[in-house]
Amino acid sequence: MSREQIFERLNGVFRDVFDDADITVNDATTSADIDGWDSLEHINLIAAVEQEFGIRFSMGEVVTMKNVGEMADAVEAKLAK
Repeated sequence: MSREQIFERLNGVFRDVFDDADITVNDATTSADIDGWDSLEHINLIAAVEQEFGIRFSMGEVVTMKNVGEMADAVEAKLAK
């Protein structure tokens, strides 16, 4: 799966989780950029990403993600296995 395809699917997940059809994420997007992205919604977001891609993140991976680019990197690495 290409990085572009990963971002297309991530955009869908973000739009669903935050109920905002106008969200478009990129490598630099952080929680500060999206209204309502707090620690509780982060858990919902991670669960939705895991479900969308059929993967599981470790707690260590989750806590080190600083932006959506790092999330995409983690998804890409999981899919490559």
